[in-house]
Amino acid sequence: MELLQRFKKNWAEKAFAADDQTTLLAVSGGVDSMAMAHLFLKAGLKFAIAHCNFQLRGAEADGDEELVRSWAQQHGVSFHYIRFDTQLKSEEWKKGIQETARILRYDWLDSICEEHKYARLATAHHANDNAETLLMNLFKGTGMAGLHGIPVQNDRIIRPLLFAAKQEVLEYAQAENITWREDASNTKDDYLRNAVRLNLIPAIDKHFPNVVQQLSDSISRFAEAEVLYKRAIEEERKKLLEKRGSDYYIPVLKLKHRKPLNTICYELCSPFGFTSAQVPHILQLMDSESGHYISSPSHRIIRNRNFLIITTVPAQQADLILIEGFPCTIETEHHKFHFSIEKKPEKIIADNTIALIDMKRVVLPLVLRKWRIGDYFYPLGMGMKKKKISRYFIDQKVPIHEKERAWVLESDKRIAWVAGMRLDERFKITDHTQEVLRVTLKN
Repeated sequence: MELLQRFKKNWAEKAFAADDQTTLLAVSGGVDSMAMAHLFLKAGLKFAIAHCNFQLRGAEADGDEELVRSWAQQHGVSFHYIRFDTQLKSEEWKKGIQETARILRYDWLDSICEEHKYARLATAHHANDNAETLLMNLFKGTGMAGLHGIPVQNDRIIRPLLFAAKQEVLEYAQAENITWREDASNTKDDYLRNAVRLNLIPAIDKHFPNVVQQLSDSISRFAEAEVLYKRAIEEERKKLLEKRGSDYYIPVLKLKHRKPLNTICYELCSPFGFTSAQVPHILQLMDSESGHYISSPSHRIIRNRNFLIITTVPAQQADLILIEGFPCTIETEHHKFHFSIEKKPEKIIADNTIALIDMKRVVLPLVLRKWRIGDYFYPLGMGMKKKKISRYFIDQKVPIHEKERAWVLESDKRIAWVAGMRLDERFKITDHTQEVLRVTLKN
């Protein structure tokens, strides 16, 4: 069956879009995307074309733009284009050229779809791209989720050529006399995908002929197996992950008895940026002392008594805030503080998230800040016994991640409250108190 018939059959089976809906095609000018545009035209589907000029290849990139524009005009197809200063954005964002280009491309394409109410965004990924993605994910150790390759549909984005091999697309373009332009960078193996395409796939094909089709068949089976796999992992998450505020607690003893332990551990932790290579180190934490931890770019897993605690890495932020009047609300990365003046309540309810401070003791401006080594206060109920905050944390068995997030409220260089934990004896309500400063903490 020739490619056009297979394309129509695949489109009907996948039901990508209704007959009256328009699909936006991302067309670079290369053979794959030009062939895709031709297939849409021959199949009688409603479509528009979008082209990105990343201005990285000078006159060559301009030639790509002109080819796509001319093709769209020749066939009466709506044409959208944009030019990016990709190099400048790469330096500004401190990201690689490829990643920068991908972000710019998809953000712009998404905005065009929104503006013109296009139902779908089609890219020209084919079976070879899928095979390359599978191999890269396999070697990176991405786990089961990486074995399904490139999804046929991901929200608005569709890949209507994913069923076809590169050679089929090329032969179709040649048979239909489709004009396209070659990107010289595709012949270099500087980038990982190009290296896999130019070196690895041909080497495998020598020993396993028709490797792309074989891998495509495997991808379909992996995708179906992943459905069952995800159900099982979700059950493990429900049993092992307990959310407390913004943190997740995993009971060590429960985790130790789960099988297969390595796989479960990886699936629990990978959503927080941890890699398969870190799994042995995470497992070692189960037998470590409290306070030991391992980090990903965004999170840490901390051993704290009977738990592994998954918490965010502390961000750099202002650690001192002046408060010069009430009412007011202050937000930090992990907390929200609300300050208000009230009459002395008739009944005081013990609640560590609320501080009731005698207004007579308040000297403005108050200082809300991160605690520091050397800080001390007089914990309420301890008979004016001075205690360092660091020692107080140890006595109260405060986990390391909570210590790092701890704030104190200071009045006239005296700590009035270790936020969310204990008021200072010197600032408590007495029989002579008339007005109180109520400070409420929310995580």
